[in-house]
Amino acid sequence: MQPLTLYNTLSRKKELFEPLNPPYVGMYVCGPTVYNYVHLGNVRTFLTFDTLYRYLTFIGYKVRYVRNLTDVGHLVGDGDDGEDKIGRMAKLEKVEPMEIVQRFTNDFHTVMAQFNTFPPSIEPTATGHMVEQIEAVQSLLSKELAYESNGSVYFDIETYNKRGGNYGKLSGRILDDLLNETRELDGQSEKRSPLDFAIWKRAAPEHLMRWNSPWGEGFPGWHLECTCMSTKYLGKQFDIHGGGMDLKFPHHECEIAQGDGLSGVDPVRYWMHSNMLTVNGQKMSKSLGNSFLPAELFAGSHQLLEQAYSPMTVRFFMLQSHYRSTLDFSNDALKAAQKGYRRLANGLRIVKTLTYDASGESVSVSEEKQQEIRQAVQQFYEAMNDDLNTAVGIAQLFTLLKYVNMLYLKQLQPEALGEDVFNLLKESFVSFMNDVLGLKEEGTSNQPVLEGLLTLYREYKEQRLYDKVDQIRSYFKAQGLAIKDMKHQIDWAYEE
Repeated sequence: MQPLTLYNTLSRKKELFEPLNPPYVGMYVCGPTVYNYVHLGNVRTFLTFDTLYRYLTFIGYKVRYVRNLTDVGHLVGDGDDGEDKIGRMAKLEKVEPMEIVQRFTNDFHTVMAQFNTFPPSIEPTATGHMVEQIEAVQSLLSKELAYESNGSVYFDIETYNKRGGNYGKLSGRILDDLLNETRELDGQSEKRSPLDFAIWKRAAPEHLMRWNSPWGEGFPGWHLECTCMSTKYLGKQFDIHGGGMDLKFPHHECEIAQGDGLSGVDPVRYWMHSNMLTVNGQKMSKSLGNSFLPAELFAGSHQLLEQAYSPMTVRFFMLQSHYRSTLDFSNDALKAAQKGYRRLANGLRIVKTLTYDASGESVSVSEEKQQEIRQAVQQFYEAMNDDLNTAVGIAQLFTLLKYVNMLYLKQLQPEALGEDVFNLLKESFVSFMNDVLGLKEEGTSNQPVLEGLLTLYREYKEQRLYDKVDQIRSYFKAQGLAIKDMKHQIDWAYEE
């Protein structure tokens, strides 16, 4: 079986994954700025790295997963000017900034739980690491990689590059081009160069969130928190740093410069980025009216949605595409994903009921079927080892599902697979679904009612009360379910 390879944004190619201190892996993912409800673009990023976390753990690594919460310092426009996003929302609602932080942190955790993501090992906040950030600013000043200007402190890109740094190497931006794009008029900036970025900002009189520092009252730059928290918990160099494609520049580019400037080494060995979402071929945007929240998906309440879609349907939909590819939301695609997920979820429900009971009959072993099952299992691993290719992995799950259904319908005897392959099929299907892809059965709140109706269905059918039989079928159909009646083994399943 091929070893695990991951696409490294820094080298722009797939690389063999070799952690610094196996079997331990350090992984940092940029978390949300908790000033509003988490949007689907964020969700895709967190699902991507939840899947990576799951898979690394599944194949035996011991992962420390750190994902931060930005609760200060992220300015409107992602630059060095303007209001803090959290402070701005607090002013609009006339509440304390930490009230905004708490509300949207709670919402973020609720949404992540709905999508069945694992919580990180550590979830640090920017406000909880103010000491570390001030110390980092002092260290960069002492190394003359930063300078103070009017109570703010800026990272000096030109000095960093003269000392061997390479600002722009992650995003592929050329310094001269960046300068031409951002050149400002003389005297209009506190910065020596328009490319220099703030690591500490002086707080204007109206700024709500501020801390005392050697340079006066202010707050840390947005990029600094991730450098300080990642290295505090994972070391000056660690294995994986993840985030959305939109963070590659300038956020992650600045992280590299800061980390290298503080310790003299590149802080991250493998940079990974998930791609963006589109809706019916257009970029997802509030201004276009095609941006919707997870809650709107689950309720089907957005004008672009024809129906509601469950969290596991959406998770399955996202996993059907490779994390580095653009993912397009449409009702047709979501409906197809709903159908595919329900087939797998029904297989997950019934595979747990299968047992290897010898029939007493003489059944010959089918080497062809054994080989196909072994091959599907192996190819699932190979897909995941090929830069987390969940799309190909899911295709192998459907191959395994075929045999689960054949066993359930008695079209295949367990003995035809042999006990080892039977157990391989059962254990692999459950573990790939639950443990690796994070896809679980979405139970119905009225399951006891459904089970009771199945009993009535059986009795009515025996009594030939077909009008009542049809009524029960109609009820199941309204629930998105179908009654399966094969050789009097009556059960229910998601509709095909």
